[in-house]
Amino acid sequence: MILLYGITFGILFMTIIYTFIRYVYSKELSYISYCLMQIFSLIYIFFYSKIYNENLVVQEFSLLFATLSAVVFAISFYKGRFIPIMRNSKELLINTILLNIVILTSFYHYLLFEFLPYTIIYVILFISVVFNIKQGFKPTLIYVFGWSIFCFILFIFDFKNYYEQKGFIDIVLVAFAIEAVLFTLSVSYRYNEQKKQTIQIENMLLQQSKLAKTGELIANITHQFRQPLNNISYILINLKKRFENNKLDKDYFDKKVLQANEQLEFLSNTVENFKEFYTPSKTKENFLVKEAISNTLSILDGDLKKRGTSVNIVFNTDENIKVYGVLNELAQAFLALISNANDALINTFNPTINIEVSSNSAEVIIKISDNAGGIKEKNLQKIFTAYFSTKDKGTGLGLYLAKTILEDSFKGRLEVENDKKGAVFSLFIEKS
Repeated sequence: MILLYGITFGILFMTIIYTFIRYVYSKELSYISYCLMQIFSLIYIFFYSKIYNENLVVQEFSLLFATLSAVVFAISFYKGRFIPIMRNSKELLINTILLNIVILTSFYHYLLFEFLPYTIIYVILFISVVFNIKQGFKPTLIYVFGWSIFCFILFIFDFKNYYEQKGFIDIVLVAFAIEAVLFTLSVSYRYNEQKKQTIQIENMLLQQSKLAKTGELIANITHQFRQPLNNISYILINLKKRFENNKLDKDYFDKKVLQANEQLEFLSNTVENFKEFYTPSKTKENFLVKEAISNTLSILDGDLKKRGTSVNIVFNTDENIKVYGVLNELAQAFLALISNANDALINTFNPTINIEVSSNSAEVIIKISDNAGGIKEKNLQKIFTAYFSTKDKGTGLGLYLAKTILEDSFKGRLEVENDKKGAVFSLFIEKS
C-alpha cells in the first residue's frame, strides 16, 4: 500500500512539474491553475493516506483550495459555450437529454472516486464538449470521453461494490493515477496544437510586416525605376536622331541596344528582388550571406539615397561564406534592421550604417551598426517584443520578426547593444 501511494505521489509530482514548466513558457492561466490543483491534491492525498500522521484541518483546506483551482482550471482550459442555444423544440429535447447524461455520469463519477476537484473538472469540461461538439476540441474530447468510458464501464458492472468487497487498493489512488495520465495526454495534444498555431501566426505576422513596408518599398522601386527609364528614353531619342540624320550605323545601333538591355536587366532584377519579399517560401538551401545583404540593399537603395545614408560593408571573412536556411527570410531580417537604422538616422549628421561580416569555427557573425546615438536603456529589454515601437507610425513587428526568423529558421540568435556611436545588432548564425 505504501508503495502504491508512493507511485501516486510520483505521478502527481510529475504532473506538477510538467504543467509548471508549460506555465513558465506560455504564461497561461490553465496551466498554473492545474498545477496548483495538483499541489493541493498531493497534500490532500498525503494526509488522506495516514502513512505518517493525520491532520483533518490541512486535509480539508487542501481539498477546498484544490476545488477552487479546479474550477479556475476547467473554465480557462476550455473557452467554450456553457449555455446551449436552443432555436426549436428538437434542440431543446436533445440538449436536455445531453444535460441529463452529464449530470448522471458526473454523479456516479463523484460516488466512485469521492474527490470533488476532479468531478468539477469533469462536469465543466463535459458540459463544454456536449454544447460545443461541432467545434471539435480534441484535447477536451480526449479528457472527457476517457473518463466517461471508464465511468460507464464501472457503472455497468457495479464495479465499486465488487471492488470494496474484495478489499483491493483504495480506489482514490486509481482515480489520481488515471486522471493524471488522461490530462497529460490532452495537455500535450493541446500544446502541440498551440505550437502549430503559433507558427501559423508568426508566418502571418511575417507577411503583415512585409505588407506594412509596401508603401516604402514601392517608393524605393519607383525611385530606382526612374533613372533606368530615363536612360532608355535618352537611348531611344539618340537612335531616332541618328536615324533621321542618316547617321545610324550598325556599331552605334548595337552599342545602344546593349545599353538598353543593361537598363532592362536592372529593372528586371529590381522586380525580382521585390517579389522575393512577398513570396512565402520555406525551401531551405545553402546561400551566400552577401546575396541576402545585396537583395536587401537593392530594395532599400532609393530610401537610403533619399536620406543620404551611406552603407559600408566589410567582410572579415571569406566573402563567399554561406549559411543554411531560407534566403528571403534572412533578407527580411536584414530589411527590418537596416530600415530601422535608417529611420533612426533622420536627424544625424553624416548618417552611416556599417555591416560587418565575420566568422569563427562554428558561426557567421553579422553586425549591423549605425551612428544614431543608440537606443534608450529602458527600451533595450523591450525592443524585440511584438508590437513595441518607439516610432509614431511603427508596427512594432519588424524587430520581433527578425528575432523570430533568426531563432526559428536559422537556430541562431539576435542581440542588441549600444556602443559609443549608436546601436549594434549582432546576428549569430550557424555556418553552412
